[in-house]
Amino acid sequence: MKKTRKGFALLIAFILVAGVLSACGSKNENSGNGNAGAANGGEKVKLRMIESLTSPKRTELLNAMIGKFEDANPNISVELISPPLDQADNKIRTMLAAKEDIDILEVRDLNIAEYVNNDYIAPLNEYADAWSDYATVGAVPKSLGSLGDKLYFVPNGLYERQMYYRADWFKEAGLEAPKTWQELYETSKKLTDASKNRYGFSFRGGPGSNGNSDAMVLTYNADNVNLDDSMFLKDGSSIFSSPAAKDAMDLYVKLYKEASPPDSINWGFQEQVQSFTSGVTAILLQDPDVIQSLQEKMEEGTWATAPMPTGPSGKALIAAGGAGWGIASFSEHKEEAWKLIAFLSNPEQNTAFSKDYGLIPIHTSATEDEFFKTGPYKTLIDASNMPETFVNYKPAFQYPGTGQWSQVSMESQQSLLLGQTTVEDTLKKWNDFWVDQKSKLK
Repeated sequence: MKKTRKGFALLIAFILVAGVLSACGSKNENSGNGNAGAANGGEKVKLRMIESLTSPKRTELLNAMIGKFEDANPNISVELISPPLDQADNKIRTMLAAKEDIDILEVRDLNIAEYVNNDYIAPLNEYADAWSDYATVGAVPKSLGSLGDKLYFVPNGLYERQMYYRADWFKEAGLEAPKTWQELYETSKKLTDASKNRYGFSFRGGPGSNGNSDAMVLTYNADNVNLDDSMFLKDGSSIFSSPAAKDAMDLYVKLYKEASPPDSINWGFQEQVQSFTSGVTAILLQDPDVIQSLQEKMEEGTWATAPMPTGPSGKALIAAGGAGWGIASFSEHKEEAWKLIAFLSNPEQNTAFSKDYGLIPIHTSATEDEFFKTGPYKTLIDASNMPETFVNYKPAFQYPGTGQWSQVSMESQQSLLLGQTTVEDTLKKWNDFWVDQKSKLK
């Protein structure tokens, strides 16, 4: 779904400012259990459901919600499959390709095009149009779960990055939170003391490393980016073909070599966050799902949040991402599967899940919820209220190769950081990848 840049940014802002529908508001007869007649007699059905973004706490939360659904729908039982995080997407892909017995799956923004092109998932428009709670789902989550004019998954929350920094280290050094990528590099370098095992930046060179490199290249290109086709500039060339991309990647290499732990070239999400909570690194760029971990493992006052850094233009390009629940195209229990999705996604359940796991809720009905307007979430709200500075773009999830991009980017980044190739050659490889993707889309 295409939008103007201002319109899209304001939609994100509305989601963050509006917060979520409280448990006492806007209920209807069917929102609590997905279907008022679910407890009546009829054939017993077993649903098989698989999640992608697994973690012990998240699985526990999902099982608790599923338990409530089963209590309200005694004729439906649910088996939740929770593969290890680093194996989950491949597991799901394998099950779908083999048409194994699966009804509900967690679809991610980065693989929706792949699943649709392979006819793995069913469109949900007919179900959503008849779901009263769909009226309060924001435009951004609706867009996130859609490809073209068809909805394929209902997001279970939104992710949007911000900066987390060691407030105690910064105070000790007399430093302010960096506002630009250049300041982030300079500040990180000042805070680095390898002899004390202290480093300025919590670098991520393993799986998911393209999150920061893509963010830098997009932000350095700023006004020239096609916000509706974000791997390309307004002139049709890729974002990696510009002089601005080279400036961004030159700084990226310096950030790793001069201000990050050497072994962070292999770090994924867990290592990146652990280095911050354990006192090895000073700055972390991550989604709000890390907030609870920081609250549990760090003393109050030792850390704080700030917006994502801007580039030379004074702007930062940011996007909301997410995953959610879709239905396998070959499921024999689509009605029951939707009933569960509607329950998990209703305002009450989504609010609770977002608070417990650390996500931005998908509903826009409420105008007040202090939980999402104070503390570490406030930075996200403040940034959303400055759409001219923090410009939202539509991630390029319409390309089938989007799911491969993380691996391609990671491998070539590591080669670059180890000195085995140049910035120019790396950017050429990335440019060729996206040009090829665009040629296949036509």
